[in-house]
Amino acid sequence: MVHPILAAADSMGEALKSVADANPIFMTTDEKATALTEVARLEARVGELKLRLLAAADDVAAESADRSRGAWLARRTLCRREEGRADERLAEALDRRWLMLALAVREGRVNLAQARTIVTCLDALDDKPVAGVVTPETVAAAEQHLVAQAEVFGPEELGRLGRRILEVVAPEVAEEAEARRLADLESEAQRRTRLQMRRLGDGTTRLSARLPDAAASRLATCLEAFANPRKQPDGETRPDQTDPVARLPYPRRLGQAFCHLLEAIDPTRLPVHGGDATTVFVTIPLESLRADLGVAALLDGRGSVPGDDATAGGLSAAEARRLACAAKIIPVVLGGASEVLDLGRARRLFTAAQRKALLLRDRTCRAAGCDIPGTWAEAHHWTPWSAGGATDLENGVLLCSHHHHRVHDPAWVTQRMPDGDVRFSRRT
Repeated sequence: MVHPILAAADSMGEALKSVADANPIFMTTDEKATALTEVARLEARVGELKLRLLAAADDVAAESADRSRGAWLARRTLCRREEGRADERLAEALDRRWLMLALAVREGRVNLAQARTIVTCLDALDDKPVAGVVTPETVAAAEQHLVAQAEVFGPEELGRLGRRILEVVAPEVAEEAEARRLADLESEAQRRTRLQMRRLGDGTTRLSARLPDAAASRLATCLEAFANPRKQPDGETRPDQTDPVARLPYPRRLGQAFCHLLEAIDPTRLPVHGGDATTVFVTIPLESLRADLGVAALLDGRGSVPGDDATAGGLSAAEARRLACAAKIIPVVLGGASEVLDLGRARRLFTAAQRKALLLRDRTCRAAGCDIPGTWAEAHHWTPWSAGGATDLENGVLLCSHHHHRVHDPAWVTQRMPDGDVRFSRRT
């Protein structure tokens, strides 16, 4: 005798064969809408049947020596392995824990995407931080409420409802449960926090990090201060398509903002490193510093000098001059025999009072046509520090990061206009 599930599968196959050549283009609008809705419901019911079979398929996986039911499913149905594992987890959840939800999926009232979201929310209620606060009756009420809401809301909305479900079904314990959950999440976030740096050998370093949400939000806020489009006269921030920075892809602007943030950090507020305030040294021969083209080396906090190995990279002389001008970088100028001719000091940088005076005078970046606010700009020495330029108001001007890079780029010629603006033109 054929099992009812096999008979049903055979019947569904025959029914689909009967409409294999049917063209939906000849259906009315109402018929298409009805058919789409009904087929979606059938899809959910067939998916539940597959999961019900998978929950009982331990012997199938054992027979073929597969590691799990999900692995067997992925191999036999040629789906992704992570999809097979996800189906196995959902099958177990519906078969062993969330029976009310399983019935709703079986009847086509909840689709599989909604079911995955609801399972995630319900599992969170049984988690360690809230296990001592939330009773089984509360969990059952949460399951009933979310299943009912699935008739109205999609997976995203259900996820938001699920995160606040205790405020609906058990408001008297919601605050305590949320406090325990957040404390556990913060502890887990600290455990998972990672940061890795790997030099790629092409002048860039790949930075990979996983941060607690609070730290990531703080970093995002800092980066936005550098990456946001310019502020308009009415005080609102909106993109200006004439600004070359605003036209850059957002990830690139964010990467540049991260570089600007590192340059803006005050080393005197950082921990002592190597017996002194946290410091980065740029070493460069005197003739290279004064030349349009030259190479500098960077001595970082790990004591390594890019250039000592195949994966490291140095700095151009132009970039070294820019860093010496604006960032808290200590330039080390070397003579012919690599002896130290001059060890720069942070006093070459403009003081906070001088920065305020420059801001009052210049207001914005002084590049012709640029109105990036002066609070986002960098102080540039007209006569470079490397050429003995003084750090005073007469020798200083505010330039945004974009134009500060250009002023140190040998491909550009700069001219100081009578009104104090800076005009750029390409070197021919």
